[in-house]
Amino acid sequence: MKKNNLQLLSRVVLLLSVALFWSSCKDTTDPVATKFVADYDAKILIEWQKTFLDVERYAAGFRPGPAPRSLAYIGLAAYEACIDKMPNYNSIAGRYSGLEVPKVAENLEYHYPTVLNALYANLMSKFFSHSDAEQLQKIEDTKAYFDNQFSTENPDVIQRSVAHGNAVAEAAWAWSKTDAVGHDANLDPFGTYNWQDHYDAPGDWVPTAPGPGKPMFPNWGSARRFAISTTDRVCDAPIPYSEDVNSQLYVQAAEVYARSKVQTFEDKWIGEYWSDDLVNLTFSPGPRWAAIAIQVYENNQSNLETVLYCNAKLGMALNDAAVACWFSKYYYNVERPVTYINRLIDPEYKPALFNPLTNTGGLTPSFPAFPSGHSTMGGAAAEVLTDVFGLGYELADRCHENRTEFLGDPRFFHSFYEMAEENAISRVPLGVHFRMDCEVGVDLGYLCGRRVNQLNWKK
Repeated sequence: MKKNNLQLLSRVVLLLSVALFWSSCKDTTDPVATKFVADYDAKILIEWQKTFLDVERYAAGFRPGPAPRSLAYIGLAAYEACIDKMPNYNSIAGRYSGLEVPKVAENLEYHYPTVLNALYANLMSKFFSHSDAEQLQKIEDTKAYFDNQFSTENPDVIQRSVAHGNAVAEAAWAWSKTDAVGHDANLDPFGTYNWQDHYDAPGDWVPTAPGPGKPMFPNWGSARRFAISTTDRVCDAPIPYSEDVNSQLYVQAAEVYARSKVQTFEDKWIGEYWSDDLVNLTFSPGPRWAAIAIQVYENNQSNLETVLYCNAKLGMALNDAAVACWFSKYYYNVERPVTYINRLIDPEYKPALFNPLTNTGGLTPSFPAFPSGHSTMGGAAAEVLTDVFGLGYELADRCHENRTEFLGDPRFFHSFYEMAEENAISRVPLGVHFRMDCEVGVDLGYLCGRRVNQLNWKK
């Protein structure tokens, strides 16, 4: 009897030992399962990008350069915050000196939509800290909406995810501060640059009326770049200055004069449709391409991973396009068409750019003409979107659908390149750019987009 009891006890001890052994193995080799980023839908990012566009529309000093810059920092931070569960993608943070991105804890679960909700709310509130209370409330409302959506998730996971999102946001913001030219440049768009010191002869830029009397963002070409080299910032040279009626420059000025003074229906439409020049009226030219991307995401029902990847590349490409364009603008210092036309063709001529909010006409952006910023950013965006979604992607663009200040009807395109080319040439009938500004600008943008595409994104 004693022998049987001892055998039974031995078996119990053996079973307990086996159970403890397997429990121990599970704890050390089988971490808590976390969904991959690709398993989530992209609603969180789509809604935050829409909030960005809504807030940026009213943000003084953000167009043209600071808005793409903020998209770049937020997009890269969001991508890096989620990279741990994106097994086919590489972190690229290591290529940027001074950018230290906090890592997730091993073997712990994270809810990546919550990570992104915290990150976007944090960084947008910082980038737009000088916006009015109504705009800042939009950021709070978006955050609160998703906080409520995620309220049924595990509280420990949510707390951990919020902390990670905020930590990455703080790291990105600290890195932003080390860019002496780009950080907070929206607070002082003009600086101490004196345009008279750079005027040597007709053909050089001079202020245009109505306007501030000085050029915006003269040093933006030295802001931080994400992919382009120092030499990439210098585009091909403009057509040589000439007042000869048979010269290429005079012919291009005559084209601006003819197409903007007596506009066809199509010219008027594309000029206003792609303008996005004016604060409070629409989002600015760079973020316009984020609005286009949103439509693509929704049409494709893109997952969270795809949108993170595309947003990061798109923001970085737009940033680098603006930096390269502004470096070339002040390198070549070419006057606006209105200045040339007033001097040599028609002293009463005014561009077609009109602000319906202030009832002010004859507007020209206050910085050198060559190359075109719209064109450069459009080319960069087209390269990125084509790389992600394909060469022949067709889209009925609804960016300005139902607007009443101009004809906001959708326009149909067969590719992103077609969109970029139309966006570029739209500046001619608007009266604010020579053809050369647009053609060289879009090519510069293509280069910037290719440089971003060439980074080591995928394994």
